[in-house]
Amino acid sequence: MKQTINKFDFRDAFVRADRTNQFSNDALGLIYDYFESAEPNYDLDVDAICCEFSEQSPAAIAADYSIFIHDDEDFDTQIEDYLSENTIVIGKTDNGKFVYIQF
Repeated sequence: MKQTINKFDFRDAFVRADRTNQFSNDALGLIYDYFESAEPNYDLDVDAICCEFSEQSPAAIAADYSIFIHDDEDFDTQIEDYLSENTIVIGKTDNGKFVYIQF
């Protein structure tokens, strides 16, 4: 039997799975919206989402992926361009972190 959940239920599933530190509420909202539009019949798997998605600051992404940054260009734009070329960018949180599918 399938169950339809809303954004609150989606976030609550992370609380129940003791994954409250994995993503911010803003990031969870972006991930929920992604699944609603890209995979509306997705069978919720909190552990799989935690392994597949990431929420990181531009500086952390640059360090993790050894991205060479051009000083004359906007830092965030360079990071977003890099991510867009290599994976799916889900969005950017209000606190400036990118939410993306890890690669």
